[in-house]
Amino acid sequence: MRQKVRIHEKIVETLFLVCALVGVISVLAIIVFVFYKGLHPFFGEDPYSFQEFLTGTRWAPGEDTYGVFYMIVASVLSTAGAIVIGVPIGLMTAVFMAELAPEGVVRVMRPAVELLAGIPSVLYGAFGLGVLVPSIRKISPLVQGQSMLAVILVLAIMILPTIISLSETSLRAVPQSYREASYGLGASKIQTVFKVTIPAAKSGILSATVLGIGRAIGETMAVMMIAGNPTAGLPSSIWSMVRLLTTNIAMEMSYASGRQQEMLFATGVVLFFFIMIVNGTLLFLTRKSKEEQK
Repeated sequence: MRQKVRIHEKIVETLFLVCALVGVISVLAIIVFVFYKGLHPFFGEDPYSFQEFLTGTRWAPGEDTYGVFYMIVASVLSTAGAIVIGVPIGLMTAVFMAELAPEGVVRVMRPAVELLAGIPSVLYGAFGLGVLVPSIRKISPLVQGQSMLAVILVLAIMILPTIISLSETSLRAVPQSYREASYGLGASKIQTVFKVTIPAAKSGILSATVLGIGRAIGETMAVMMIAGNPTAGLPSSIWSMVRLLTTNIAMEMSYASGRQQEMLFATGVVLFFFIMIVNGTLLFLTRKSKEEQK
């Protein structure tokens, strides 16, 4: 009997190991493939200038011109704008749900937040195209409504579920004794929230923010519908049309071939580095926050 239990445990352990290896191997395979395809045009016969690729502000495959700097700038600015708008709104919503709202209100709000997370990105794009773009067109000094502002607003809405859910979980995980100690010192509920609860949940809130950045910088379909996607030019204001790294890949990969396809993979390499920076920042901030709490 004991022998059978050991055999069963060994089988289950082996199954778990195989599943873990599948995940690791898949990630490695994707990294190797993307980097092989993305770095190939910069080496070998007739190499393209890596400097021109990173610093160029024009994307014209028909003229053998590939520059992604204006896409990098657009991606960074759009993501930063979405974080500036989305993080305060998401955090305050999480504070309201975790600390202030009656339980009946929370039971209504939580499914709404979960539903917001489940809406396909193409519907966010349709909402932006049908509501935000016409509204922006009315107030924009330019002719079109497709702009960086539309991208920022849609991305800010899309990252809300991530920030709200993780921040609320972190706030609820703060021990009740922290709040009671604050009340015992004469602090009000709002003072306790901002001086005690939020600082104690800082690690989770930072994680939510960084994951929101990852969601924003990796979004494709919704952004592609409302950005305008110009072939050249740095954005001069929030009213300017923009072309992000993700949309550049999605728009042309289906029909690209030869050097154009390789340059799209190279764009993917640049995007991969951005994601690695985000993940590295998450690990660093989480580790530093835990050390400070200790």
